[in-house]
Amino acid sequence: MTQTQPISLVIPQSLAGSRLDQALPKLLPDYSRSRLQAWIKEDLVRVDGQAAIAKQKVWGGEKIEVRPQPSPDESAFSAEDIPLDIVYEDEHILVINKPVGMVVHPAAGNWQGTLLNALLHHAPQLKDLPRAGIVHRLDKDTSGLLVVAKTIAAQTGLVRQLQARTVKREYRAIVWGEVWKNGTVETQIGRDPRSRTRMAVTRVGGKPAVTHYEVLERFAVHTYLRCRLETGRTHQIRVHMQHIGAPMVGDPVYGLRGIVPHRVMSQTLRDALKGFKRQALHAVRLGLIHPVTGEFMEWQAELPADMKALLEAMRFEEDVSEEDFELPFEVYDEDDFEDEFEDEEDVE
Repeated sequence: MTQTQPISLVIPQSLAGSRLDQALPKLLPDYSRSRLQAWIKEDLVRVDGQAAIAKQKVWGGEKIEVRPQPSPDESAFSAEDIPLDIVYEDEHILVINKPVGMVVHPAAGNWQGTLLNALLHHAPQLKDLPRAGIVHRLDKDTSGLLVVAKTIAAQTGLVRQLQARTVKREYRAIVWGEVWKNGTVETQIGRDPRSRTRMAVTRVGGKPAVTHYEVLERFAVHTYLRCRLETGRTHQIRVHMQHIGAPMVGDPVYGLRGIVPHRVMSQTLRDALKGFKRQALHAVRLGLIHPVTGEFMEWQAELPADMKALLEAMRFEEDVSEEDFELPFEVYDEDDFEDEFEDEEDVE
């Protein structure tokens, strides 16, 4: 409920002795206690014309004025004129090549400027669909392909394909370490018990997660991989690569932290790595059965420029003698690899 006019009320005697932030939720049940506390802190609540304090006692008879403000999430589902890289579109589905830095769905800290906001501007009818037709996601700093439904029927069909694991999703990843053979990681993934903003491989309580990986190129310190998803868990590839000891280059959450091996890397490559500020992960291929026509369709998205440049730096790496360095490792400040990330999850 969005209120634009101030609310005036009087504290009843039945609430005498209560704290203000305890009394208000009983008088204004449409608003949560945390929201009312925030308004008190923002000086949007007055008691007898004076600034209020959340913990102050009320004794009955006080005149209260509350100036409600819409919460960020109430304005999140608004259309914004944001350019979209549309790979394919018909009356039923839309395939987008998402750029690095774009959040897919509004959430705390990212209420505007998201893919959802852009979709509502491009196709206003999406406002009538759950999640504006979004059926799966990519992390904020993962680039590449994702499909959006434009009708309820299409959305239902796509969700069923995701649940049946028939949607083909292929990624390109650059990881630390020399991965010597192709393989499959099959684990449970759930919330990290030590940090609720991270995911982790768990023995109990997680959901099944399967990632197939294949070596495309191997360098002295890195490996370029093709990764194929069977499932779509939060941060799945990033968690699985960390799990096998090959963390993603540039990953601020699951990547190599603090110590960066360098005795076989040139200064040029070290500079390139230091300047790469996001996880080196790109959704390169998407394949699915069209939910209306029944036709199998597939799309590809070219590797983005930053990952191309990083690969070129690795391919043209100069030979470096161990004698050029006194230490086998160089210690970087963790801030060099810090960045924001979005806790994203496929809708399955």
